[in-house]
Amino acid sequence: MTLKTSHEKPVYVRIRETIADAILAGRYSDGDALPSVRALAADEGANPLTVAKAYQGFQDEGLVVVRRGVGMFVAEGARARLANSERDAFIKTEWPEIRARMKRLGISPAELLGKETA
Repeated sequence: MTLKTSHEKPVYVRIRETIADAILAGRYSDGDALPSVRALAADEGANPLTVAKAYQGFQDEGLVVVRRGVGMFVAEGARARLANSERDAFIKTEWPEIRARMKRLGISPAELLGKETA
């Protein structure tokens, strides 16, 4: 996802999703330094205040810690908490829609797993 192609959400939400995806994908591990506000703003073509708002949300949730004079770091356990949160959101919001569409289209779980031929 890039900030320039996904316009249905506010920019700070898209930046949060970008950072969360990077943490979940392992590009940033627990304890790793995150890009500075200015560097991330330049990379994403965003206002530094918007990036700061995204980082502040992570700080409020305890997923990012600030070391004064050093920078922002992924908090210990952040990846696991993000994964649990994403998993819960998928099961509660996305999966019911996917299951309903599969039913409308006549797609069985076995077919998706390659255990059944069409």
